[in-house]
Amino acid sequence: MTTRVEAVHAEQNVDQLTALNPDMLGLPTESAGHGEDGFVRVRGARENNLRNVSVDVPRDAIVAFTGVSGSGKSSLAFGTIYAEAQRRFFESVAPYARRLIQQGHNPKVEQITGLPPAVALQQRRGTATSRSTVGTVTTLSNSLRMLFSRAGSYPGGAAPLDSDAFSPNTAPGACPECHGLGTAHTVTEASLVPDTSLSIRDGAIAAWPGAWQGKNLRDILTHLGYDVDVPWRTLPREQRDWILFTGDQPVVEVTPQRDRVAKPYKGRFWSAKSYVMHTLTDSKSPAMREKVLRFMETGPCPQCDGTGLRPEALAVTFAGHTIAGLNAVPMTELAEIIRPTTLLATAGTASRKQSSESNEVAVAITRDLLQRINVLLDLGLGYLALGRATPTLSPGEMQRLRIATQLRSGLFGVIYVLDEPSAGLHPADAEPLLAVLDQLKASGNSVFVVEHNMDVVRRADWLVDVGPRAGEDGGQVLYSGPVQGLDAVPGSVTRPFLFPGNPAGSRADGGSGTGAVREAAGWLELRGISRHNLRNLDAAFPLGVLTAVTGVSGSGKSTLVSKVLADIAGTSRQASDDSRVARDEPDIDMDEDGGPGSVGHVAGLERIDRTVKVDQKPIGRTPRSNLATYTGLFDAVRKEFAATDAARSRGFGPGRFSFNVAGGRCETCQGEGFVAVELLFLPGSYGPCPECNGSRYNPETLEVTYRGRDIAEVLGMTVNAAAGFLAGVPAAARSLQTLQEVGLGYLRLGQPATELSGGEAQRIKLATELQRARRGHTLYLLDEPTTGLHPADVELLMAQLNRLVDAGNTVIVVEHAMDVVAAADWVMDLGPAGGDAGGKLVATGSPAAVARSGSSRTAPYLAAALRDRYAGAER
Repeated sequence: MTTRVEAVHAEQNVDQLTALNPDMLGLPTESAGHGEDGFVRVRGARENNLRNVSVDVPRDAIVAFTGVSGSGKSSLAFGTIYAEAQRRFFESVAPYARRLIQQGHNPKVEQITGLPPAVALQQRRGTATSRSTVGTVTTLSNSLRMLFSRAGSYPGGAAPLDSDAFSPNTAPGACPECHGLGTAHTVTEASLVPDTSLSIRDGAIAAWPGAWQGKNLRDILTHLGYDVDVPWRTLPREQRDWILFTGDQPVVEVTPQRDRVAKPYKGRFWSAKSYVMHTLTDSKSPAMREKVLRFMETGPCPQCDGTGLRPEALAVTFAGHTIAGLNAVPMTELAEIIRPTTLLATAGTASRKQSSESNEVAVAITRDLLQRINVLLDLGLGYLALGRATPTLSPGEMQRLRIATQLRSGLFGVIYVLDEPSAGLHPADAEPLLAVLDQLKASGNSVFVVEHNMDVVRRADWLVDVGPRAGEDGGQVLYSGPVQGLDAVPGSVTRPFLFPGNPAGSRADGGSGTGAVREAAGWLELRGISRHNLRNLDAAFPLGVLTAVTGVSGSGKSTLVSKVLADIAGTSRQASDDSRVARDEPDIDMDEDGGPGSVGHVAGLERIDRTVKVDQKPIGRTPRSNLATYTGLFDAVRKEFAATDAARSRGFGPGRFSFNVAGGRCETCQGEGFVAVELLFLPGSYGPCPECNGSRYNPETLEVTYRGRDIAEVLGMTVNAAAGFLAGVPAAARSLQTLQEVGLGYLRLGQPATELSGGEAQRIKLATELQRARRGHTLYLLDEPTTGLHPADVELLMAQLNRLVDAGNTVIVVEHAMDVVAAADWVMDLGPAGGDAGGKLVATGSPAAVARSGSSRTAPYLAAALRDRYAGAER
């Protein structure tokens, strides 16, 4: 199709829609007060890979934007439509105020008309801090604190406290010992000196640094008169306490005994505790912090019992509970605790000097709290507690929390732009979400969703399909109109998945069809698992097959696989150099308790040689990290450039062709390739470096070419283009081939990690693993690998996972996509619900066996997926 044909097609759809059924989308029949004709009209969008796109989408409707990963749908919905709405809003703000607001970019688009204000709800993980909780995200904690401040039951003679006194995140409320964190890191003599039979000279103080620093501290002790050659346990108690715990840092003149020539110097003493705390607080090295953490004992703060609050706040109660107690109970229980207060027919007058649980403030606040909690209960989040840290939440849970907040805002006439609202949701949890989208529309708003879930797309009023492929092969609007009309667009990759009855439909099994289910080569058994909501659970994982672990949100599946199994298998296999649980950077366990839980018995680990956890964490957090550097293919490319005659004659080694170190990089931009332009009250912008024009390298480095291309031009190539250009470089060719096999051929080699989605990052990690030598007996753990992937990309992913299994490895995926579950060899379904009502194995067996379970909430959805799968195989 040409662009002109697409535009005409879209216009015809608009005319047909409004002429045949003007009320179908809830579109206004009169234009007064609603812009031109009820449509947002985009003309000449060129953001990212969009190719001068022009498209019309209706307001007051649910519009789904579809297309393969990297096709440009997010660039259209977020990068263009939402960005322009945000830009227009900021134009109405005073210039001085704009300087205080982080502004977005100006989208590359000629014109957008009929555009109302917009609110974006994008996928993003919670901040990596336990101070961010469900209560703070939803602002429910503010109301709860006010309830205790104005309507709590105080001890006799105690004065009412301000609401800040009930928050662990404020100076008046935070426990002085743990600073509101609820956990305390302490050191003891036993943790600092594990072997008391050793002398200080022999390394009794294990927490001290090694090499010269440790010898320096020992020499200082000698000059201070301490005996460093006797067993530690023979030293007097006062000496041991001073060496380990003193805060004093005396400076003495030291003459090292180990030097042949005495060279006195001034040395400062650090006690073992001071050194550990200083390293933990100030060191920039994750490895150093990890080392000293081994000498600390971490647990609930003894002063506040893990609540993070001061005693005076914990002395106040409401309905017999402290605020820490109410923060710890599930919201379903919290709703029942405050419900009696909301039903009070008469209420006393509120007084600032005297608090009462039955005054008018108590009734008003609890009624507001209950209404807001009910919204969260309707979204299936009743199992969460207000004190639950946001880093422990899934993207789907975070998305629903933000949506619930918007439902209470009561906005009218805005566009809500949602990024995969169904991501991370079990099909049973997605149904309440669809009702929420309908409610937003019924409230007079427009809902634009970037979505890969075909069940959500089918419920939309309008569909914009972007493609046909990704990257340079995408960026075009293939179709814009009612959902059913996409069936007449053969060039759409979305079409066969949206209409599975079509003979052109596909399966998400990577082309393995409905072949025989693989049999387990053995079992990995874990008994007596206790962690979070898993209580004394026994689980057996089949080896040598593809296993899908399912269950509603909060049922415990990620805890079982990504925490318990990853910890057990990863720790036991640390003796192998190849064993790893994460590759990109040190894995931060953001569990609420921070501990590994407990497992009573483990059997079958001897059958596993390696453990690899492939998650959706970024492959890097700065633009300097990219696909080429992460996969290692850039090392091979730099060696090829260094081996050219031009490089040898100049004395250039492989390091010369790195943009991360001085020498070959452009020093004006420090190898970034761009410079930031600060415009004060206007949105800041980035522009190519004026010195290197965005190449990242200095002119001397760019003079060296390989097959007629300089290093910057190679980094600018897509994976598909580089596969041909670097075919003669085996190490690079192998990496490029695996990247193509997982569907990432559209990415540029030098594309910054900050521009990659979570799904793209996970596939890069998988491709990096696939390029390794196949040797079998590896355990692969993947947590929701299909998040952010179009069904066509899921097929590519499944093909690679099946390759891993066929090579003798074990693959275990935590998954909500029923097409993937139906293609697995074994299914383990947890539930039956979330939170305390979950944590049990409801059903295990083949997909067909689990689909017949009468107690599994997954069963009906899996049964439907199996019917579609077998129907597709028969066609």
